[in-house]
Amino acid sequence: MSLKILLNGSKGRMGQAIAAAAHDMQETIAAAIDAGDDAAAHIGACDVIIDFSSHHATGRLLELAVAQRKPIVIGTTGHAADEKKRLLGLAAQVPCVWAGNFSVGVNLLFALTRRATAVLGADYDTEVIEMHHRFKKDAPSGTAARLLEIILEERKLTAEALKHGRSGITGERQPTEVGVHALRGGDVVGDHTVLYAALGERVELTHRASDRGIFARGAVRAAQWVVGQKPGVYDMQDVLGLK
Repeated sequence: MSLKILLNGSKGRMGQAIAAAAHDMQETIAAAIDAGDDAAAHIGACDVIIDFSSHHATGRLLELAVAQRKPIVIGTTGHAADEKKRLLGLAAQVPCVWAGNFSVGVNLLFALTRRATAVLGADYDTEVIEMHHRFKKDAPSGTAARLLEIILEERKLTAEALKHGRSGITGERQPTEVGVHALRGGDVVGDHTVLYAALGERVELTHRASDRGIFARGAVRAAQWVVGQKPGVYDMQDVLGLK
């Protein structure tokens, strides 16, 4: 029997791609909703929720998921740090997959970034560069944000180390800086590069997406996996068995 999915953000680019992927993977979009629609009217009839909407909508959807004890997959980005901390507390009460990127390749990039950062250390200046289409509303992307979290964790740095672009007389680059650069233009689905630069050599890890379907299929795969899991917050590393 196919899963009955409540899809929030159904009219967006990712929402449309997820609907197509669900059909290809023989799952059912039982309710397709967007801003202004009443999720409470549909949530009882679904097996799992997939949220690719606005960061403003995540809180209300999570409250409904907790009240109805429904598993949820969250791919929405752009939450402020304090708000995300609060939402993660809610999400932990149900089975939840929360990821900035649902691509198999990107999740491999996360694992490689952790390993490279641990091996190369502070001797290599680290920068994260991402590019997306002109319509993207938040920056840096959720994927870039996760890459930065990994780098900061491995180097035992705080968010104060992040440098979002550079302008003016900045002085020499400090060893603890981690650069962040968000490029926007055209119809780019999503490019991410982690650059490690030392005196005499440079290492780059890059993932480029050309088809939004890779994220959509990953989101449906996460929905298939999270049903039946114990309450807690998981990511695609868990879904793919990369941990």
